[in-house]
Amino acid sequence: MKTLRLPHLRRGTASHRLAPVLLSLALASLAAADLPRSTPEAQGVSAAGLLEFIDAADREIDSLHSLMLVRHGHVVAEGWWAPYDAATPHRLYSLSKSFTSTAVGMAIAEGRFSLDDPVLKFFPDDAPADPSANLRAMRVRDLLTMSAGHADETSSAADAICAKTFLAHPVPHAPGTHFRYNTPATFMLSAIVQQRTGQTVCDYLGPRLFAPLGIEPASWATNWQGISLGGYGLRVRTEDIARFGQLYLQEGSWEGRQLLPAWWIGMATSRQIANGDNPDSDWNQGYGFQFWRCRHGAYRGDGAFGQYCIVMPEQDAVVAITSGVRDMQAVLNLIWDRLLPAFQAAARPEESGARERLQARLQRLSLPFPQGPEDSPGAAAVLGRTYELAENEQKLESLRLEAADDGGGWVLVTRSAKGESRIPCGFRAWKRSPARAGGVIPDEPLAAAGAWVGPDTFEATLCARETPHLLTVRLRFAGDEVFVDAAFNVAFGPARWPQLKGKAEG
Repeated sequence: MKTLRLPHLRRGTASHRLAPVLLSLALASLAAADLPRSTPEAQGVSAAGLLEFIDAADREIDSLHSLMLVRHGHVVAEGWWAPYDAATPHRLYSLSKSFTSTAVGMAIAEGRFSLDDPVLKFFPDDAPADPSANLRAMRVRDLLTMSAGHADETSSAADAICAKTFLAHPVPHAPGTHFRYNTPATFMLSAIVQQRTGQTVCDYLGPRLFAPLGIEPASWATNWQGISLGGYGLRVRTEDIARFGQLYLQEGSWEGRQLLPAWWIGMATSRQIANGDNPDSDWNQGYGFQFWRCRHGAYRGDGAFGQYCIVMPEQDAVVAITSGVRDMQAVLNLIWDRLLPAFQAAARPEESGARERLQARLQRLSLPFPQGPEDSPGAAAVLGRTYELAENEQKLESLRLEAADDGGGWVLVTRSAKGESRIPCGFRAWKRSPARAGGVIPDEPLAAAGAWVGPDTFEATLCARETPHLLTVRLRFAGDEVFVDAAFNVAFGPARWPQLKGKAEG
C-alpha cells in the first residue's frame, strides 16, 4: 500500500477547504484491497446458524440472488444463486439513493453547498414564475429526508424526469413536516451535485468513493439531459454493496483514510423524520438521509424487489443481498429471526462439520430449473418451425424453438422490428447470452434454462442476470398453432403477459 502525504493546510483557508478534494483525487490512484475472508467461527458467527438461514431462505423466500455477510470487517459467508455470480453487477433500484446521499455528503464537506440551501437557488431557469411559499422554503435537507412537501410523486421515468417538472409540482405540505417517499426528490439531489460540480453523480463519486473502495466500473443510467437518475439506475456487484456498507459501519474511514465525514454518517443514518408507527415494520422505524432505520438498532439502504445494504452496528456486521422478491419485509424478518441468533460476542469453537456443510451449500446455490424431461413425443414436430405471432403488446413478430447445435438444450428464437434474438436454454443448466436490442427482455444479458413440462408444452426460465427479473415462458403447441403464456417474477406493473397466439408458416 502506498503512503499518502498531503501538505499541512491551515484550518479555515481556501486550501484547507480543498483538502477533501485533494485527498479524494489522490485516493483514486490507490488500489483497493479485497475485503479479507475468514471462517465464521473466528468472527463469532455460527456456521450452523448461517446454514439454517440459507435453508430457510430457499424454503420461505421467493428468490435470493446473492448474499454476503461481513463481520468484524471479514467476509464470513458469500454465495450466489446461479446464474447470478460474483463478477456480474446487479441493478440496485432505490439502493442507488444511498449512494446519491453519499455524493451529497461529500459535496457538502467540500463546501460546494449546504444542507439548508434552498432548492430553488440551484435552478433559477427551471423555477415557476410565481413559486409558492412552500416551494421557496424547500431545502436540500428536505430532499434528503423525503419531506419535500409533495402529496404524490411526479414521473421518475428517465425520459420525463427533470428539475423543471419537479419544481412545477404542487407542494401542499410545509417542507420538513411530511414524509412522502419521493424518487424525483433524489433525482434533484443528483442534479444539484451535477450543477455544483460539473460532473454526474457517477463521475463525481468515481475518484472519491468507487475507486478507493474498488467499485469499478460503476454504471449509472441518466435522464434525457445526461443527469444521473440518482434515485435508481446504479448497477454494482454484491461485494461492492458490502464494501459500501462497511464504509458506513466504519464511520467513513477506509484503510485509515476518511473518505466521508463521520458527522455525515451519523446524520445520514439516524432518524431525521418519522415515517410510521408500526413497531413490527422495518419501514416505520424512521428515515435519515436516504437511509432507512431498522429494528434491532440497524439501518439500511434498499431497492425494489430486495436489494439490501444492511448495517448492524451492534453486531459490527454488514449484510449485502440482491434478490427478486415480492415481500421485502420477509427477507428482513428472516435476518432478524435466523441470522441475529448466529452472532456471538467472541470467537467460538468450530462446530463439527458445520463449516464444511455451509461451504458446500454456498457452492451449489441455484435458482430452480423448469421441471420436466429433456425430450417429448411432440418435440420433433415443432422444433425448427417458425410461428408468426398475432399483433401483441410485446411487439414480437415470430418465434421458433430449435435444438441447440451442441446437442444440449434448445435455442428460443424471437423476432421483432429490432431484429432477431437467439436465447440459448440449457437443460438443468443455465446458458448465457449477451444483451439483445429486441426479444422478450430487451437490452439485457440473459441466462436461460428449459424443459418439456408436458407432451406438447415447453417451458423456459429467462433470467435477466443483471436485474431482479426472471421471465417464465410457456409454449403450448397444438397442431399448427402455438399459445404463449409468460409472466415475470416481479414487476412494477402487471407481471403476466396477455396470452400470445401464433400460427406456423406455410
